Amino acid sequence: MTEPIHRSTLPREFFDRPVLEVAPDLLGCTLIRRTADGPIELRITEVEAYAGEVDPGSHAFRGRTPRNEVMFGPPGHAYVYFTYGMWHCLNTVCGPEGQASGVLLRAGEILIGEELARKRRVSARYDKELAKGPARLATALDVDRALNGTDLCADTSAPLSVLPGVPPRPDQVRNGPRTGVGGDGAHQPWRFWIDGDPTVSPYRAHAPRRRAT
Repeated sequence: MTEPIHRSTLPREFFDRPVLEVAPDLLGCTLIRRTADGPIELRITEVEAYAGEVDPGSHAFRGRTPRNEVMFGPPGHAYVYFTYGMWHCLNTVCGPEGQASGVLLRAGEILIGEELARKRRVSARYDKELAKGPARLATALDVDRALNGTDLCADTSAPLSVLPGVPPRPDQVRNGPRTGVGGDGAHQPWRFWIDGDPTVSPYRAHAPRRRAT
């Protein structure tokens, strides 16, 4: 299947807002990963918000480091981190430059490129499991640290971009505690998902020593 033409990325102004506004608005948006083998297109179904230096659950809580440098840059860029020595996770940078915040893309429905995603997610039994969880999403889309800092708003030829999609109805949007976040940030209801969507990942209360974005 070929990618539709005449499509525009989300404007930078979309991301240049408070993270708790951006996060639910990303539900239903389209994430496109362009590879040498062809595009993979995904509808975002689950996200988590992280509020940077005021959020104990965030990588930026203790300030700027070489790892989280992208979070302090312009909004609308990709922040990709490596965790547990084996997985990558993909985030969108939000808010004004210099004030780190981001949205972790937790899950999505593969719309185009299922066969490409399955080559990287050979353990997935069903298509709904291809990007069911942040590490699975990044694996299915072949996202690693090489894409850290990618401008998601640049144009539709970039390796990663976010486009408008089909938003859920307001009554379909749910929110609750973030998955696997402990300590002072454990109970923030900053995970947002599309209710009833089979690609949404299961909730897990706490994973020791984990920080998200």
